[in-house]
This record gives sequence, structure tokens and C-alpha cells, in this order.
Amino acid sequence: MALLLIKRFGYLLLTMLVVSFLVFLLLELSPGSVADKVLGPYSTTEQRQLWLEANGYLEPFFSRYLDWLGRFVTGDFGESTRFKVPVSEILWPRLGNTAILGLTAMAVIVPLSLLLGVLAGMREGSRLDRSISIVSILTTSVPEFASAVFLTVIFVFWLGWLPGTSGMINGFDAKQLILPVLVLVLYDFGYVTRMTRASMAEVMTTPYIRTAILKGLPYQRVITQHALRNALIAPFTVIMLQFNWLLSGVIVVEFTFAYKGFGALLLEASLNDDIFLIEAAAMVAVFVAVVTQTLSDIGYTYLNPRIRFG
Repeated sequence: MALLLIKRFGYLLLTMLVVSFLVFLLLELSPGSVADKVLGPYSTTEQRQLWLEANGYLEPFFSRYLDWLGRFVTGDFGESTRFKVPVSEILWPRLGNTAILGLTAMAVIVPLSLLLGVLAGMREGSRLDRSISIVSILTTSVPEFASAVFLTVIFVFWLGWLPGTSGMINGFDAKQLILPVLVLVLYDFGYVTRMTRASMAEVMTTPYIRTAILKGLPYQRVITQHALRNALIAPFTVIMLQFNWLLSGVIVVEFTFAYKGFGALLLEASLNDDIFLIEAAAMVAVFVAVVTQTLSDIGYTYLNPRIRFG
């Protein structure tokens, strides 16, 4: 296990290094373009030249990359051209807001999906299985922007139970989280449920499960001690991948409900050509993706000790 952790950590660092180079290459290959985005389209050529000289953009490309990487590792992401403050002052609070939204959604999605998926997989072809499958397919097939509109019409305009926005203007309000969390749960739980159901149904048809049942072992014991552990391998991968989606893929939900999160920040940075904010957001998103995938690989060894990674 220690060797596995060292290798995965090495892969993580290597991946982050490659991605950092690609991000820097794509966004800062042309220093003139950077100066134009920072100073604005109405700046003069002389102003841009002075800015490039003052910020070291006349240095060779690799020297600039190493300098940028060093500052990035120490937490210096530059200054946002949109908000006129250091990027870190905006990035971390927005990332924390998305973490609250995402973890709340996952706290509902994971147990609900696993429970429904296991129940459906245990009784493949039954009325319960068909009912859960239909609901899962229907909810997953409706995009977030559509379900957000439907739920807003029902709970905000018709019933008047919930607020229509989640701006948290007067501080944290759990009530404002209900609609965006509900949209995320409706869209995502069906996908994880279907994966869990397929994995559970496959495990239930394996010879060792059938043998255990024929030997007269209690059905509950067969499920909990033999079938469930192997059936969770595929859903575990899917669940870990959902963290990537919740980090940067919730742009529609955050924008719809005016929620000040990471996804909305990334959209705003892109629309305003905020190059330093885009760089920081891209690196954070990739870091989360690599870390969650690493945790997924390590988690395999606990769910099935026969699995080893070289």
C-alpha cells in the first residue's frame, strides 16, 4: 500500500506539472495578448510595452513559466483584471461555497443512489426494478436548466415555499440551498443509481453468490458480506467522478440561482477574459480531478484486495 501511495502521488505531481505547462502555454504564449487582456483594448502600444517589461514578459518563455509556476505553488495567482484584487481573495471563498453546495448534494445523492441501485439490482426484472429504472432515466434525461425552471415555478411562484435565488446576501441561509441542491440531486442520482443497479445485478448472477444462496446462507448475509462489497466497485468510481462535475460542472445551477460559487466564477472569468483567474481556476479544477481519481484508485484496494496497481 505504501508503494501504491508513492506511485499515485508521483503520478499526481507529474499530471499537475504537465497540465500547468499546457495552461500556461495556451494562455500566456503571446505576451501581447496578455497585456491586451490586462490593460484593456483601449490601452496604447507604449502602455502595453511598459507593462510587459515591468512584469517580466520580455523574458524567455521557459523562464516566465518557471517564475509563474513558483509563484503559483506559493499561492500567488496574480491579480484579477475583473475584480481588481488578488485572485486568491476571490477564488478560495467561491471554492468554499461550491464545496458547501456539492457536499450537501452528495450527502443526499450517495445514500439515495446506492440504496435504490442495490434494491433494483437485487430484484432484476421485478416491478421495483422497473420503477426505479424508469424514475432514474427520466430524472437524468432532464437537463439542469430545465429542472431548475420547473422547480422554481412550482416551489417559488406557485407554492411560495422557497426563495428563487441563492445569493446569500444576508449571510448563510440553508433555505436558499434547497433548490440548487434539489436540482443537482434530481439530475445526478439517477445516473449513479443505474450504475449501482447494473453492478449489483451482475454480481447477483455470479456463481459464488448463487452457491452461497443454495447452501442456505441467510439472504441478508449474502448481500451484505459477499455481494455488496464487489458491487460497489463500479459505483465508487462514478461517485468519485461526480466531485469533478460538482466543482466545475455546476455552472448552470449556480448561474440560474445566482449562487456565488466556483462554477459561476469560472464563467464570469471566461466572459471577461480574466486570464489570471482562469489559470487559477483551471489548475484547481484539474487538481481536484486528479486527487479524486487517485483516491478512487486507492479505494479499489479496499473494496477488492485482489486489485493492485503496478
